[in-house]
Amino acid sequence: MDRISIRGGAPLKGEIPISGAKNAALPLMAACLLSEEPLTLTNVPKLADVVSMADLLGQLGVSADWRPGRTVGEGGRYVLTAAHLTGTTADYEIVRKMRASFLVAGPLVVRAGHAKVSLPGGCAIGARPVDLHLKALEALGAEVVLEEGYVIVAAPKGLKGARIEFPIVSVGATENTLMAAVLARGETVIENAAREPEIDDLGRCLIAMGAKISGLGTSRIIVQGVTSLHAAEHAVLPDRIETGTYAFAVAIAGGEVELTGTRAELIGAVIPMLEKVGVEIKETNRGLSVHRNGVRPISADANTAPFPGFPTDLQAQFMALMTTADGTSRIRETIFENRFMHVPELLRMGADIRIEGDTAIVTGVERLKGAPVMATDLRASSSLVLAGLAAEGETIINRVYHLDRGFERLEEKLSRVGAQIERQSA
Repeated sequence: MDRISIRGGAPLKGEIPISGAKNAALPLMAACLLSEEPLTLTNVPKLADVVSMADLLGQLGVSADWRPGRTVGEGGRYVLTAAHLTGTTADYEIVRKMRASFLVAGPLVVRAGHAKVSLPGGCAIGARPVDLHLKALEALGAEVVLEEGYVIVAAPKGLKGARIEFPIVSVGATENTLMAAVLARGETVIENAAREPEIDDLGRCLIAMGAKISGLGTSRIIVQGVTSLHAAEHAVLPDRIETGTYAFAVAIAGGEVELTGTRAELIGAVIPMLEKVGVEIKETNRGLSVHRNGVRPISADANTAPFPGFPTDLQAQFMALMTTADGTSRIRETIFENRFMHVPELLRMGADIRIEGDTAIVTGVERLKGAPVMATDLRASSSLVLAGLAAEGETIINRVYHLDRGFERLEEKLSRVGAQIERQSA
């Protein structure tokens, strides 16, 4: 099993190209099930989760033509054609590895009238149930049955538009509902819809395929059902979590880096946080420039929240930054339980962190110490990479397959801007 070695202390200088967003690519890939005609996606990152989704779609009868990008940061091109579905079952072996597999439920039931999808179960950062997905599909007229660990959703006569109000904001449930609603009869109104940029990206792709959607970017999305969708081409938006992660990398290591191919509005809540801790960040004609001199970062508090709030997917990376800040910060996690699993590993590197319920109290130290650590999930993995960039000596990060799920060519991108980082085969 591979591991990553980092020798900290080197400031970062140069440019890092930002890849297409994994969290946008996966629902976009599932959307190909809604049409018999090809869906062409560009700027697709080459990641383990993207490969898993392609494997699942292949099991359902989707043909896929993949052309990788030629250089680091250049996304690949997927042509996905679901002309003849050969199956409607998403097996446990794939869904257990990648929760986004559940996003095929909505498209399958509205296109084929039937879907059998494994329950995802728990994961390292909490239960994250799919009950909101199922209640929305029931509201649209589907029959839902749980059987031997699988959800069986049936709508042989099609779905019918409805008013759906989510009790809490859910990105996945909004995506599944949106995809099901575009081919449902009549009007669907989704209240308390997620506002994340990935929702907007999915909606714009569906509109390009012929869907009628209004209200994207707001908490109230209105869909007028159509009878069919057609071929389209769509570019996956830049990855806002990768953007924020590399911005925090510059903040913790020091230096100046231009993040190319990204946009400020994707990380709106992160920019004032970076400025608060003493980082200069400004827009350029190619992306964002991030700069921090040798002065220690300043401590700041953060509460995770749905978009446009501070992203839960950047909480671990921000905590790594705060371990070296001047002062004490309070970081409250409001989205997922069990999302402080990186804390024991940061403690091994000399961090001063105390957990009180859903809040981590972080008192910055002048310098972390390199140590062998173990990744527990995707975002925790990236926090350990950031900590390693600032630590004295060598940090060895084990179980880096988590990183391969969400960060494209991370070691190459960081080494190109001066980080002493390399992948080692165990």
